[in-house]
Amino acid sequence: MSAHFARPERHDGLDRLQDRRMLRDLAYIDGHWVSGKGGQTFEVRDPASGMPVAWVAALGQEETSLAIEAASRAFRSWRSLLPQQRASILRKWYDLVLAAKEDLALIMTLEQGKPLDESRGEIEYAASFIEFYAEEGKRLNAEGVTSHLPGAQMMVSREAIGVVGIVTPWNFPSAMLTRKAAAALAAGCTIVAHPSSETPLSALALAELAERAGVPAGVFNIVTGKAAPIVEALCADPRVRALSFTGSTEVGRLIAAQCAPTMKNLVMELGGHAPLIIFADSDIDRAVEIAIGAKFATSGQDCLAANRIYVERPVHDVFVAAFARKIKALKVASGLTEGAEIGPLMHERAVQKVEEQVQDALDRGARCLAGGKRHTAGPLFFQPTLLTNVPDTALIMREETFGPVAAVTVFDDEDEVVRRANDTEYGLVAYVVTRDGQRMLRLGCALEYGMVAINRVKITGAPIPFGGVKQSGLGREGSRHGIEAFTELKYLCLEAS
Repeated sequence: MSAHFARPERHDGLDRLQDRRMLRDLAYIDGHWVSGKGGQTFEVRDPASGMPVAWVAALGQEETSLAIEAASRAFRSWRSLLPQQRASILRKWYDLVLAAKEDLALIMTLEQGKPLDESRGEIEYAASFIEFYAEEGKRLNAEGVTSHLPGAQMMVSREAIGVVGIVTPWNFPSAMLTRKAAAALAAGCTIVAHPSSETPLSALALAELAERAGVPAGVFNIVTGKAAPIVEALCADPRVRALSFTGSTEVGRLIAAQCAPTMKNLVMELGGHAPLIIFADSDIDRAVEIAIGAKFATSGQDCLAANRIYVERPVHDVFVAAFARKIKALKVASGLTEGAEIGPLMHERAVQKVEEQVQDALDRGARCLAGGKRHTAGPLFFQPTLLTNVPDTALIMREETFGPVAAVTVFDDEDEVVRRANDTEYGLVAYVVTRDGQRMLRLGCALEYGMVAINRVKITGAPIPFGGVKQSGLGREGSRHGIEAFTELKYLCLEAS
């Protein structure tokens, strides 16, 4: 099957690609670049300009089954490689990803819209998972067991689980793929991945580099197209032994139900509704910096985004005034524009949801101190917005926002704010700003979240276990724990007498 490439003349920004082979418009199955039945395609557009970037192959259940078959065939030989051999290939992939950072970042900005500097940062972040798991795969040792039976020796080992299905979102199209894929590949598994149809080009570019790094045919497969038939096939096929998904809680529940008949291992990073709690003893300038970073990165389209900002009453007015000044100064522009800080939202549905949440909050008595409506930069741009006096009953205080809108409310004491912060079905991350060391420890224990950031925004990275509690997911990604979902424990009991 022959390969072809998206036509770069469709978007002026594509002229900046250094390596045109990075822009792939076909799916990748069993070491081949393949089209779907009848050559059907779907369009990928730049959310900033609305211009077409590429027309990508639209596959379905039949091609997904072929990809699973290829991964199943490749599993035995990939698993049989020494961990050091798999690590060598992953290390080459890591080096190639870093070498192609500018092209990968450009592709991401064109299809996702985030500012180019943020895209560069994501590529470095994505590469870090490949490097980490290249080494971690060498350390998949389990344990010996002190025998409770006379004359017996006991050992426990970890074995690769088999074919892994991967479903990734549009907001971090490179990092979410490598965080999952690198762990599975290092464990000795093969993968069939489905990237969001809104941002498939980043995944296909990573597949191009994986092929160059020497990942064997069938080990790394990318199936593009509409999510429903592809994901349904991954869930239903018993040859897929584990499935890793990042996306909404609602979709996560559906996937878990579809996977139940085949008893797959599940790793799910689902919705978030992060509180940011600012105490009166905080450095206000630092608190504002943290609030800007926690709320407006990726234009607020981040499951880690601070959706609810609680400020202790004595510093509320001072904080809000300083926060409003910073929000008004944020540069809204296409991600390709130098210095852009806020890009477009992904699609019209996202803009409408933000508008609905803002209007609902205003109807319930909130005040708008900055922004509040669409931006003149384009149909999918929304002004960086600050709402104050937002009641807990407002939609924005109960639902994920995924947009550049900060909702601020006041609190009076620690017990009260902990209760309010925990009053949600979500439990991914919480942020705290305080100078009180004892309070740091108390809130670290009291907040019902899988991750707690104290006096800082950036806490993620390859060595840490990323994940939430309650309805925010199952399992962990990153760290040594992130590889465990792609392995099975095997117990061996030997008669030694």
